Amino acid sequence: MLAIARALVANPAFLVMDEPTEGLGPMLVAEVATVIRRLKDEGTSILLIEQNAAFAVKVADHVHVMSKGKIVHSSDPAALWENEAIKTQFLGVPGTHDSPL
Repeated sequence: MLAIARALVANPAFLVMDEPTEGLGPMLVAEVATVIRRLKDEGTSILLIEQNAAFAVKVADHVHVMSKGKIVHSSDPAALWENEAIKTQFLGVPGTHDSPL
């Protein structure tokens, strides 16, 4: 949370966020999602690197899934969440149709 706050002090036009939810409890993860949405609404471009797929699809406009350094899937978040094969093979998300969107 401190790293996010420090980055925002500069009022950046582009922000790279690497695993911003790592080690945070559910309430703080929800707060990070709120901050990301607000920044997007204000026009900040964000590159989000995140292993928490359910979180990422909630805040992203477009998603890329990487495996072994290569992009293996690109789509809008809803299409990713509907793709059971990609979720199971690369994200470790068991087959479910419950959408976090």
